[in-house]
Amino acid sequence: MEKKWWHQSVVYQIYPRSFQDTNGDGIGDLNGIIQRLDYLENLGIDAIWLSPVYQSPNDDNGYDISDYEDIMAEFGTMADMDRLLAEAEKRGIKIIMDLVVNHTSDEHAWFVESRKSKDNPYRDYYIWRDAVNGDVPNGLRSTFSGTAWEFDEQTGQYFLHLFSKRQPDLNWENETVRQKVYEMMNFWIDKGVGGFRMDVIDLIGKVPDQEITGNGPKLHEYLQEMNKATFGGKDLMTVGETWGATPEIAKLYSNPERHELSMVFQFEHVGLDQEHGEGKDKWDLKPLSIPELKKVLSKWQVSLGNEGWNSLFWNNHDLPRIVSRWGNDTAYREESAKLFAILLHMMKGTPYIYQGEEIGMTNYPISDIAEAEDIETINMYRERRSLGFTNDELIESINAKGRDNARTPMQWDESANGGFTTGKPWLHVNPNYKDINVENNLADPNSIFHTYKKLIALRKDHELVVWGEYELLDDTPDDVFAYKRIFNGETWLVVANISAKENTITVPAKGEKVIIANYDMPEVPAGDVTLRPYEAFVIGFGKQ
Repeated sequence: MEKKWWHQSVVYQIYPRSFQDTNGDGIGDLNGIIQRLDYLENLGIDAIWLSPVYQSPNDDNGYDISDYEDIMAEFGTMADMDRLLAEAEKRGIKIIMDLVVNHTSDEHAWFVESRKSKDNPYRDYYIWRDAVNGDVPNGLRSTFSGTAWEFDEQTGQYFLHLFSKRQPDLNWENETVRQKVYEMMNFWIDKGVGGFRMDVIDLIGKVPDQEITGNGPKLHEYLQEMNKATFGGKDLMTVGETWGATPEIAKLYSNPERHELSMVFQFEHVGLDQEHGEGKDKWDLKPLSIPELKKVLSKWQVSLGNEGWNSLFWNNHDLPRIVSRWGNDTAYREESAKLFAILLHMMKGTPYIYQGEEIGMTNYPISDIAEAEDIETINMYRERRSLGFTNDELIESINAKGRDNARTPMQWDESANGGFTTGKPWLHVNPNYKDINVENNLADPNSIFHTYKKLIALRKDHELVVWGEYELLDDTPDDVFAYKRIFNGETWLVVANISAKENTITVPAKGEKVIIANYDMPEVPAGDVTLRPYEAFVIGFGKQ
């Protein structure tokens, strides 16, 4: 596999609304990101995945785009965007734009025209269908609850929206739509972006009349066409959000010989704590099985071989914070936050850090639905209440899985609102900000931040982390996730006790050094080792 810059890079996701506000309106902005670039350079990241900053009415916090070539006023101007690109480049940091092309906002000029009449030139930019027997065209459902079809009285037809009714789906079968999208992508490439994160890209090949949404028959044809028309042949990174991907499907996207994407986000591991079956989704909770987690992540480490590339992540703007979700955010917050960092960053693939993860930010529990801001959460609550679920059941699910958990403002210091804003923040700040913040982390050489910083440096300095083979250790207690990375005769052993109780494992007695650990470890552990709660370490064994 030809070596690319992103093979050894670490990407940091910024959710702009919640990162840093500079004008006191309570909403993060581009100037706030610029202000914090030195912090990110200190951390050592190579690229920023920037959640959408395009013009948007904010029905889904920027994932409903009304103008792809303009900046949302709350975030700043295109001049600010140009300055961000320039300032990031000075620090060796690339900007990865969030590309949302499955759908637009209903305020996008294309859709405004499309809904005017059935013979409007833009009508076929979107997916319109007649009623069937006086009802919706078929049984497709929205990710945000309810039917995926919205009736439009002006023309007497339904349009498709796999998300909010204010996010109509683009018709990718229309060649003109595809060319317009490619022109827009080249606009950003010409500005100097480092690549694209592609929102729900596995949906663009949908065949709505057959109720096919993900992995449609023309999906890869479209991606190869996109590659050729835009980023192909350029030194850019592309990552697709593909909820339905298996390892075999992931190879179709990310095998370099197929000329599609650099890598995909697969979500098999993040579905392990939900019930599966008819009518079940992420809100139907079940405990995480650590043996299942080991099985799934190991499968993805091994299966792609040299035919694809992994993305590595625990968190993003749609997922609850890992330290609260599968760790212990009270008695062992620092230990479990460091454990999940070590466990992930020693794997093969490109790691993604979500803002605040590197300081161990936690979920923010709510007690009433009135505290929720996220459209997905609110729609789910209303729908499930009407189906007979209790308020307490739903609040429990929201506190476990709600997207607002990840979106509370970044906690910079002990000042009001965690240093995020001098105004009223758009979303509640977690009250633990006086203890959990960047300033405290920077001052403590043993902090979570410094663990992440060391892990990023290890990836840059050791080819073993980037290219080494992966081998799961099977003979461990259920709660212990241990694996080897092997490269050019050198072996590293990674051990993680994902539990608040002690567990014992056997470590070969010939380890040379402790590479990194989340507890004080004055000597190299060997023989039968009792692991402390949420203990994680990496041991190097040198050339064999």
